[in-house]
Amino acid sequence: MSLVSNTCSEFVDMLASKAAVPGGGGASALAGALGIALGNMVGSLTVGKKKYADVEADIIALMEKANDLQNEFLLLVDGDAEAFEPLSKAYGIPKDDPNREKIMEDALRVATATPMDIMRACGRAIDIIAEFAAKGSALAISDAGVGAAFSRAALVGASFNVFINTASMTDKEYAAKVNEEAKALLDEYIKKAEDIVTLVYEKL
Repeated sequence: MSLVSNTCSEFVDMLASKAAVPGGGGASALAGALGIALGNMVGSLTVGKKKYADVEADIIALMEKANDLQNEFLLLVDGDAEAFEPLSKAYGIPKDDPNREKIMEDALRVATATPMDIMRACGRAIDIIAEFAAKGSALAISDAGVGAAFSRAALVGASFNVFINTASMTDKEYAAKVNEEAKALLDEYIKKAEDIVTLVYEKL
């Protein structure tokens, strides 16, 4: 059963339980979905308003991108759970099993790929929300700020899942390459999200 088909209360209850999934990665993907949905809300409250007629085409294009990204984040909630399953099983392999190291390494790569996808999606979300904040209805500027804050949290949350997995990899060259991309995303998009929040505070 898909995690995102549950009610909010069911998802939160599962998150609070000792179940392996959902965990921090799935929660981060959901936070990303909420963040970009709030950006989309800014668009919905802007389209059709005479005051913003000159940017309406831009807003509609942004909303199309936001819709696609919303759906991508929801898929990543379940994707993270699926990606963690092989790693969860790998931890149960006896340490004296000669195949354990390779199985563990492969599982770590799979478990790292989805949070990296979440981080990349968060970067795109922050780019889109920045445009919503700059061009959208002033009455919805606070929603853009919340969207940026959620997207930042999702980005940071997903990074934790990347770094905890790369730290256990035996292929240090591969781990370093993944860490380099993750750190670059953090450097660029934490600042951009904070710039959006600052802009929102200035406009309130």
